[in-house]
Amino acid sequence: QVHLVESGGGSVQSGGSLRLSCAVSRFTDCMAWFRQATGKEREGVASIFIDRTTNYADSVKGRFTISKDSAKNTLYLQMNNMKPEDTAMYYCAATTGWVAWGLRLLEGMYNYWGQGTQVTVSS
Repeated sequence: QVHLVESGGGSVQSGGSLRLSCAVSRFTDCMAWFRQATGKEREGVASIFIDRTTNYADSVKGRFTISKDSAKNTLYLQMNNMKPEDTAMYYCAATTGWVAWGLRLLEGMYNYWGQGTQVTVSS
């Protein structure tokens, strides 16, 4: 069993920054951040594998950075140059076992989820 608790959400103006944190009971082979805007499906934002390789959605490349601190058992998502379209509920997710790089942003690959933290970006 893996427990995930997100924090760090809030309101920010366009162009601003936020850092989300996810406290994890233990790291798994593949961790990720997803988001779900009102009326839309949940989408993968960024993933990080046990070898620290990362994967990003095209919409956030160059603006968001996923990282992890093993000493603190925490997963992070640094979000810079934020846009109104980044407004969503953000979720931390985890899965065990090997996941092909091209599949690491697919919701169905993950079986552990946090409760989410709301991010709102105003123009």
